[in-house]
Amino acid sequence: MTDQGSHPRHGLVDVIHAPVRLSIVAALAGLEKAEFRFLRDTIEVSDSLLSKHLTTLEAAGYVQIVKAGTGRRPRTWVSLTPAGRTAFDAYTESLKKIIDAGT
Repeated sequence: MTDQGSHPRHGLVDVIHAPVRLSIVAALAGLEKAEFRFLRDTIEVSDSLLSKHLTTLEAAGYVQIVKAGTGRRPRTWVSLTPAGRTAFDAYTESLKKIIDAGT
């Protein structure tokens, strides 16, 4: 734990905590990679909102974005980095501890 305190909420990562970013990371957690449109449709957001949140996750080192041209339609692939996977695992563990502490 950090010097902020021992309550499990201190383990929640702010970058992941935003609902859209949490949805993105959760969707990617079970996949090797996902295409941009698949993510957009799965978490039900606009292209611009997804792009904005992916930029934040990429800046934190949690996702890798690869653009690949396929014919006339370029495709954007997104995957969790090892750091992103570790952060998501720690985040979910913190949530479990918060829930368990309430029972």
